[in-house]
Amino acid sequence: MHDGLLTMLPVDTEFSQDLERWFGFRHFRDGQEEVIRCLLAGRSALAVFPTGGGKSLCYQFPAMMLDGVTLVISPLIALMKDQVDALQARGLPAARLDSSLSLEESRALYDQLGKGELRLLYVAPERLANEGFLDRLRRLPIAMMAIDEAHCISEWGHNFRPDYLKLARLVKELKIPRVLALTATATPAVSGDIRKAFSIAREDHVQLSFHRSNLDLQVTPCSPETRLALLQDRLRGHEGESVVVYVTLQHTSESVATSLQRAGIPARAYHAGLTPEVRAECQEAFMSGETSVIVATIAFGMGIDKADIRAIYHYNLPKSLENYSQEIGRAGRDGGLSVCELLACADDLITLENFAYGDTPTPLALRHLVDHLLRQGEEFDVSFYELSATNDIRPLVVSTLMTYLELEGVIAATRPFYSAYKIKYVRNLEHLLQGYNARRQTFLRRLFAAGKQGRTWITIQPDEVAQAIGEPRERITAAINYLEEAGDLVVQPSGIRQGYRVLKQVEKPRALADRMQTLFERRESQDIERLRRVMALAEEPGCLTNALLCYFGEAVDGDCGHCSRCRGAMPQPLPNSPPHEFTEPEMAAVQALIAERLPALRSTRQLARFLCGLKSPAATRARLARRDEFGLFDQVPFGTVLDWIKQLIVV
Repeated sequence: MHDGLLTMLPVDTEFSQDLERWFGFRHFRDGQEEVIRCLLAGRSALAVFPTGGGKSLCYQFPAMMLDGVTLVISPLIALMKDQVDALQARGLPAARLDSSLSLEESRALYDQLGKGELRLLYVAPERLANEGFLDRLRRLPIAMMAIDEAHCISEWGHNFRPDYLKLARLVKELKIPRVLALTATATPAVSGDIRKAFSIAREDHVQLSFHRSNLDLQVTPCSPETRLALLQDRLRGHEGESVVVYVTLQHTSESVATSLQRAGIPARAYHAGLTPEVRAECQEAFMSGETSVIVATIAFGMGIDKADIRAIYHYNLPKSLENYSQEIGRAGRDGGLSVCELLACADDLITLENFAYGDTPTPLALRHLVDHLLRQGEEFDVSFYELSATNDIRPLVVSTLMTYLELEGVIAATRPFYSAYKIKYVRNLEHLLQGYNARRQTFLRRLFAAGKQGRTWITIQPDEVAQAIGEPRERITAAINYLEEAGDLVVQPSGIRQGYRVLKQVEKPRALADRMQTLFERRESQDIERLRRVMALAEEPGCLTNALLCYFGEAVDGDCGHCSRCRGAMPQPLPNSPPHEFTEPEMAAVQALIAERLPALRSTRQLARFLCGLKSPAATRARLARRDEFGLFDQVPFGTVLDWIKQLIVV
């Protein structure tokens, strides 16, 4: 394994002209050329570079030299778009395939692929669940797969995308000759998982130092009551400078930004609850310097390349040291001194832990779901959202279960499709039908007549219409797509469903469900352990920089000399609110709730989630969040509430 600093290396003359011609660089950064030479020699590699370390060039450069297309797996559409736009602006043959493309754009892309005109194709991991897309890939010469955020393939990875788990198997199926796995946050355990999954030799694991001497790490213990005033005081010392304040919850983003504005500090909120247009406008204002302070959830930051961020403040504890490392890594990319301060309050741990507990399904719900899936027949399709609502399991957890079942060899994904289309004529029906022969006119009239007629839109459910008019589903959807492409229809698809094929029969469904339950409970334990690591850093008595580097497996020589501990700030216990004492009125309210026997709150875990303010599919469907009892104990640890409910029921 190679360790190095982020320096600029003289480029080998055999690469120099191409590097400058294609990308405008005269030098490689440290680590890049080593990774590139490994790939060009036909070997797979793992690149663990800190945020902003230049990972993308490690696959973009060899992609231009290899025969065939390089498939880039990237988790965010916005990130894909930025990279592809930059490559296309330099005249390089790159494209992205995602849900934002029109049918015409997708067909043009496939035409380019078929002609061998593309060198880089960016897709989300979920795209690989489409059997039709996989069939196209099997007919293509694929030179390499580059996997961004590769830590997601590891059971120890902090970000979880279930479709990442299937990538190693897919590489073997498609006989892809080389893989480049890239991440900015890999512990030794995660790196080991990645190397094993893709048969990467240890000597082809290139890891750069995470030490940034211009980042001033600080921890300041504070209480919920004093935290806002402390933040305001800090920000006044950064007047006119770019600063990011990270929070956990969307409403905290809004409330803190509003309080800062009232204090005369130009701040804006940024979170996933805002419309895409507002988020884009907010990001642009920050990038241009119009807004100097962004108060954001973790939704902000991926792909942000602003060199002069002078401070990162964590108003709330981060959910993991991996998240913390990525977030502070966005500061000081210009090499200038930047402050990274953690305003540490132990009360934050309650909210973060409760999120982790809220994701784990109940054993009964999981058994019901597994049993339901195994009774669907050899070919079936499902809606994750319908399964989520009927079984009270979050959609992401349902998706994860389906992936686990695929990895067990029980099922295989076939293709996603829409269950309904809303269509609207661009011109009247008679004009639309002109130019078609009598047979096609008859078919289209029957197709439109079988739909549900609204004032403006016609709703067509292909399965029902196919049965009603005696035509194949494929002909109906092909006609809708063709007319949309021709400009004759406005089409709004809805109701995404995923198709599956059963690969083997399961003799003991309950044993299978119990194995799945163990996997989910293990993930819950891992998430809680990551939070403990954050607390340990906040209370670390020694050098903060060294503690963080050691977590990522980096050997250090001596203290950094520039963090708050090295400057003499001694660790202090984090302020913590006293344990909650359950009152008689609270007990009466919960007992009354139990007596109602609401289906959405029938298990102790469902009830605990509800009382802790954690939304669940069943409770949302029953509109229970409107009730006064929802979030009654949102500042109480989930485990404490769960144990109390169990005692209450026994009594």
